[in-house]
Amino acid sequence: MQYQLICVERQGAVGILRLNRPEVLNALSVALVAELGHAIRAFNQEDQIGALLLLGSEKAFAAGADIKDMQDKAFVDLFLSDFPHLAGDGWQALQQGRKPIIAAVAGFALGGGCELAMACDFILAAENAKFGQPEVNIGTLPGAGGTQRLTRAVGKAKAMEMCLTGRMMDAQEAERAGLVSRIVPLADLEAEALKVATKIAAQSRPVTLMIKEAVNQAFESSLADGLKLERRLFASSFALEDQKEGMRAFVEKRRPEFKHR
Repeated sequence: MQYQLICVERQGAVGILRLNRPEVLNALSVALVAELGHAIRAFNQEDQIGALLLLGSEKAFAAGADIKDMQDKAFVDLFLSDFPHLAGDGWQALQQGRKPIIAAVAGFALGGGCELAMACDFILAAENAKFGQPEVNIGTLPGAGGTQRLTRAVGKAKAMEMCLTGRMMDAQEAERAGLVSRIVPLADLEAEALKVATKIAAQSRPVTLMIKEAVNQAFESSLADGLKLERRLFASSFALEDQKEGMRAFVEKRRPEFKHR
């Protein structure tokens, strides 16, 4: 597929996806989301790819959904089309993808852009990053997980305030609140994010998939059920060649050579 609104490349075992609508601060159009979904699915099907990295620009990760694309839509238009801006194939590909995906956020991540970053497995933020759900300012509310993922990440009080007022959260507050894993200098963001993704991609592929499944399950089940799944996955890892190699390498004081089996 020839992509027009995103840039796609590979760096070793890392698949890189870069939003590329600079003239509108990477606003999420139906076409962009569709391209993103296609690229994510393609990378998830490539055996040699072990992790994905999602980027915007230094000025904006994504400033939100494309309002011009949405403003004249009626309820029936969105409902019958399965909400392509907010719940179309691109979002499903992101949420259903099994391989770890990192969002590297610089500049604005607002509305759908904030929701897109939160749908990734974790966020690395540049010092200039700003997060927010400002939909209330245009007469609507978050529709791609803003009221749900933000609440799970930062708690009810802060999420409620942000969604009701449209207030933006800077990178420092986002780190304190638990929305982002850590902050790095803007000039180093892409290199550091690639370094992290490369490290993940070098680990045993079946194990990283198990870890992602187990951590995500913590938000979908009781503690007892989550612990049960964790123990089963832990035991399952002992059927892997990589588990044998990893523990043998630890005992022999050398780096493991994983075969992703």
